[in-house]
Amino acid sequence: MPSTPALAVPSPAQIRGAVRGTYIAFTGCGLAFASWASRIPQVRDHLHLSPARLGLVLLAIAAGSLIALPMAGPVIHRIGTRRTVAGMSVLLSAGLATVAVGYPSGPIPVVAGLFLLGFATGAWDVAMNVHGALVERHLGRSIMSRFHAGYSLGTVAGALIGAGMVALHVPVTAHLLLAAAAVAVAVPWGTRGFVSDRSPVEEPSDVPSEAPSDEPAPAARSALAAWREPRTLLIGVFVLAFAFAEGTGNDWIGIATIDGYGTSALVGTLAFAAFLSTMTLGRWFGPTLLDRHGRVPVIRVLAVLGIAGTVLFVFAPATPLAFVGAVLWGLGVSLGFPVGMSAGADEPQYAAGRVSVIASIGYCAFLAGPPSIGLLADHITILRALTSVAVLLGIAAAITAAVTPPQGVVASSPAQPEQPEQVAQPGQPGQVTDSDSAAAS
Repeated sequence: MPSTPALAVPSPAQIRGAVRGTYIAFTGCGLAFASWASRIPQVRDHLHLSPARLGLVLLAIAAGSLIALPMAGPVIHRIGTRRTVAGMSVLLSAGLATVAVGYPSGPIPVVAGLFLLGFATGAWDVAMNVHGALVERHLGRSIMSRFHAGYSLGTVAGALIGAGMVALHVPVTAHLLLAAAAVAVAVPWGTRGFVSDRSPVEEPSDVPSEAPSDEPAPAARSALAAWREPRTLLIGVFVLAFAFAEGTGNDWIGIATIDGYGTSALVGTLAFAAFLSTMTLGRWFGPTLLDRHGRVPVIRVLAVLGIAGTVLFVFAPATPLAFVGAVLWGLGVSLGFPVGMSAGADEPQYAAGRVSVIASIGYCAFLAGPPSIGLLADHITILRALTSVAVLLGIAAAITAAVTPPQGVVASSPAQPEQPEQVAQPGQPGQVTDSDSAAAS
């Protein structure tokens, strides 16, 4: 039987379209989340939620994600990353719209909407990371952190738009409905550029694509096996620590600035935007550092910066210094999550299963983070509760060697000029840097 078109090597034009589509997917996800996060203070005030009760409401996002994540690998294998991202973007928009319309009625519609938002985000996150890793392999160079920079850019845009909406006194309902509509239209359109998940890197072309088999799907086998792999589990803990630091910043920096430093809602939203801005810059310029110095040294330095930024944000004697802390915090956590995703996809034939496992572990931070910070805040204030971020980043710094590529496996990190029109040949995705190997030993 002739091989199907899905097995063909993508052309340079197709790869460029895939890069654009992946950026749209990451940016849309960030915009949707930040649109909600930028209006948390107003929703909290309307519902008269204490920090502990707000933490429980935010828990709905993590609950939805944790249900979706274990199913993401097999779903992606069955319907592909394009359909998964497109479908989940529409579902996320429905959740955002539910929050927008329902929050004046009480917390129950908010919880329901956030659950849908979390469920969609969980599957969407795995799918776009798997596709991003595939594009990275075709390009033959580091680009994953720039895709995550696209997510951060979306969050910055969402936060700044949110600040403008607050300043102009635009109702929460109108703001979130507009954001939901934009995401539901733009992201499915962008996914039309995705390349096929079945590539020569993963599957030989002489194997019939429709051959019957009684064996379990490769994605299902790899997902089950990944739960028994020490390296995959350790990367999951690494991602969990950075996800906790990033998620806590997303959820609590605005409120901590308002309550801890007595600022206005606008200033709190701007502190959130400052955090997101430096995280975006770190992710955009991160590939150069990763290619030159390797994953491990760069992540350890950034983790130390994140610890220093968190401590400064918590204990700053004045609001301007707290902004400096938020800036360092954002820079420090910028590369942890994307590097963890790339590490999980170092061996592309197991990427969907491993990324699903790593994301499942990492999203536990979103399950434990909001309520734990809320409960601590009831006893030691919101600012003091954020010191837990520094503790988790310290753990991440200690286990960073886990993201070193496995022995004999190449990573997409060659030190070469960026030339988007050039596509790597199958089996030549890049080189493992000496810094990674040295740091792991």
